[in-house]
Amino acid sequence: MPLPSTSAERRLIHTRSVRFEGYKRADGLWDIEARLTDVKTVDARLGSGLRPAGEPVHDMWIRLTIDRHLKVMDAVASIDAVPYAGSCETIAPEFSRLAGLELLHGFRKAVNELFGGMRGCAHLTELLIQFPTAAIQTLASERRDNEDTGRKPFQLDNCHALDTRGEAVRRFYPRWYRGAKTGTNESA
Repeated sequence: MPLPSTSAERRLIHTRSVRFEGYKRADGLWDIEARLTDVKTVDARLGSGLRPAGEPVHDMWIRLTIDRHLKVMDAVASIDAVPYAGSCETIAPEFSRLAGLELLHGFRKAVNELFGGMRGCAHLTELLIQFPTAAIQTLASERRDNEDTGRKPFQLDNCHALDTRGEAVRRFYPRWYRGAKTGTNESA
């Protein structure tokens, strides 16, 4: 369902596009690729000069190669358009330092420690924060999301719909159901 209409007339000025694609590789690993672009519909006056309308201000890529346990085996970044050519793109090789991290265990904290602030690129760092969920969605094609592996599924208690005291967990993950939320009409 789209957002409701606004009451004021408006004109599109900026579009940020973020796209993730997940690939299963022949060697048993997975590639998760992300691309971020920022494009203006008007000429942008940057400190480095004029960026014509329609020409990307940012066009950046990151690929993480992961194993089935969501451990980063390799990482590479590519930067095609930046506002400060000769400076922004020089950080790309540093993203190989992501190798060895685990997407589900401390990844976001490690990304901030490695690339937060002046240690990295704000745009690529923001993009990296979305990799764990993109990887999970990619690998989800390999098994049912509520398959009983003996371990509590990662998604439980990580969003309001999958509160282990809620109806969705009672119906679809009965092993992990903890009883009705207090103050609701739910019953076990």
